[in-house]
Amino acid sequence: MTDTTFRRPIVWKSCARTDVGVVREVNEDAIFEKPEIGLWAVADGMGGHQVGDIASSKIVTALSALTEQESLSAYVDAVEDCLIDVNENMLEYAQIMFEEGTMGSTLVALIIKGRIGVCLWVGDSRLYRFRNQHLVQISRDHSQLEEMIELGLISREDTENHPQRNVITRAVGVEMPLYVDINVFTTQVGDTFLLCSDGLYTAVSEDDIYQAMLVRDVEQSVDMLVNQAIANGAPDNISVIVVQGNPGKIPSADDTQG
Repeated sequence: MTDTTFRRPIVWKSCARTDVGVVREVNEDAIFEKPEIGLWAVADGMGGHQVGDIASSKIVTALSALTEQESLSAYVDAVEDCLIDVNENMLEYAQIMFEEGTMGSTLVALIIKGRIGVCLWVGDSRLYRFRNQHLVQISRDHSQLEEMIELGLISREDTENHPQRNVITRAVGVEMPLYVDINVFTTQVGDTFLLCSDGLYTAVSEDDIYQAMLVRDVEQSVDMLVNQAIANGAPDNISVIVVQGNPGKIPSADDTQG
C-alpha cells in the first residue's frame, strides 16, 4: 500500500461578498459560491453597457444549475458549455430587448477536484493563488493594456493611470464564438485562492491583497479586502471570494476497506 493511499485530503472553505462600492448606484457584479461541488465564480457586468446586472446574473443562474461531474475533464467541459450557452442566450436577449444593443459580463471561475484546480475566465476578473507567502495571478486579463504589455509597448508600472485601463477585449455576451481561457494547476493544503472583479484590484494595492491573504480566516480576509476598497473610494462594484484549503481527516484503514 502506497503512502498516497492515505494522503491527507483537502477541505475547501470559502467566503464571498459583493458590494456596490462608493460611487455606483447599481451593483452589476454577481458571485457564485458552492464549495460542496468545488465551484466558485465572479461575474462583472460591463459598465457602460445595458443592464450589466442582468448579464452577470444570467451567468450565475446558469452555473447554479450545474452538478459536479465524475471526472475533471467532464466538469471543465460542463462549465465551458454552460458559458457558451449563456453567451448565445445573452446575444439573443440583447437583440430582442435592446434592438441589437450590447450586454456583457466578464467571468472568472474556479473548479477544484481532488488536488487539481482549473481556472476558466473571460475578461479581466481575476484569480490569484497565495501559497507559501507568495501571491501569483493565475488568470491573465483580456484587456488592451495586457496586450500592450505583451507586445512591449508599455511597462506594467505605467498602467495605473492609463486611459485604456478599463478597456477589455473579451466578454461573455458580446460576440460569437465565445473563447474561454483555461489554466490547470495543482492544489495543496494551505493554498488560498482569491477570485475578484476589477473593482477590487483597482481600488486596493497588491500589498493589501497580500496582507489579507496572510490571515488564516476566510471571513476576515474578505472583510479586510472589501473594507479597504471602500475606504479607498471604491469607484466600481467590488466582488471578492476567498477559498482556503485546510487539512481534512486522514482516511483510516477501515475507511478504505470494503
